[in-house]
Formats: sequence, C-alpha cells, structure tokens
Amino acid sequence: MGKSEDNEKKNLGKKLKDVEISVPIVYGNIAFWLGKKASEYQSHKWTVYVRGATNEDLGVIIKRAVFQLHSSFNNPTRVVESPPFELSEAGWGEFEVAITLYFHSDVCDKPLNLYHHLKLYPEDENSSMSTKKPVVVESYDEIVFPDPSEAFVARVQNHPVVNLPRLPAGITLPPPGMFLSNLICSFLLFHA
Repeated sequence: MGKSEDNEKKNLGKKLKDVEISVPIVYGNIAFWLGKKASEYQSHKWTVYVRGATNEDLGVIIKRAVFQLHSSFNNPTRVVESPPFELSEAGWGEFEVAITLYFHSDVCDKPLNLYHHLKLYPEDENSSMSTKKPVVVESYDEIVFPDPSEAFVARVQNHPVVNLPRLPAGITLPPPGMFLSNLICSFLLFHA
C-alpha cells in the first residue's frame, strides 16, 4: 500500500471536532383491522418501522435493525438487513416492540435501542373500528452524532436525511467523494 493511500485512510478516519450530524427519524406502527370475518388471533395486519422523518432512506446511516416481538410469535427476534427498516405481521394483541439499530462502522460503534408500544386499537374507545381507517402511532426523534468521522460526512453530506446544523458559518462542503481537507482548513481558519 502506498503512502498516499495510507494518508487517505487516516484522513477519512479523522474526527471532525465541533461538528455534529443530526438525523431526524420516525418510528412507530400502522395497523389495519381485518374486519368481522378475520380470525380471533389474526384480527389485525400491522407494520412496525423506523424511517427518516420525511420518509428518507436510512440505509446510508443504519446497517441493520433488529425488532424484538412478543415471545408468542414464531422467531420473535427479526433482523432487517436493508431498507426499508420495517416488519409486517398479523395478530390480535398490543405489546412493546424493542428496536435495536446498528449503524455502519464509520457512523457509530454502539447500537441504539428504541421502544415502541404496538398499537392496534383506536385511542377513542367510543369510535368503531374500520377496515378503511388504520391506527397510526409514531414517535419523532433525532439521532445526533457528535464529532463524526470525515468518511461519514463525505459519504452522507448530500443525503436528504442528514442535517449538519452546527457546521460553522462560511464553511461549504466539497462535492460528494471529495476528501474534507478543505473543510478542515476552512474550519481551522474560521476558529483561529
């Protein structure tokens, strides 16, 4: 391996101090009542998911998602290796779903645990169930990555799911695929 290749790898592994990447996400479920003809134990079809806040592809950040269902399901630990990070099933009961997100190696070493209460029935007990109106329950959150690696920023800088809210004024990111040495120089000059 040549000296320039070694330097490139070192540069991509460098952390960008005083920079943070924020990724808005939504996680939750949508559930449809299957109607009066549905079986007692399969009364609803539901999907639990994690997605970008405005439906962007999170595959640029997330490597895989693990959904831990109620122990009554066959194979209650479900692994989704690529987007969309969602899981569909049928059932009759509500329960807590544990969702563990694993990130790409240049993003973060530690997994993130989320918890969602799977909701099948409408909040308003007086409203009747309808096969046409789903029950949707979502939570909004932001995953913040402080001091990201150059490789991570270079890979995701133009992706719509990524926000760089704390980038100092006057710094413009290079086109995708370019190394961030210009960013570092600008940042150092700006803070000198």
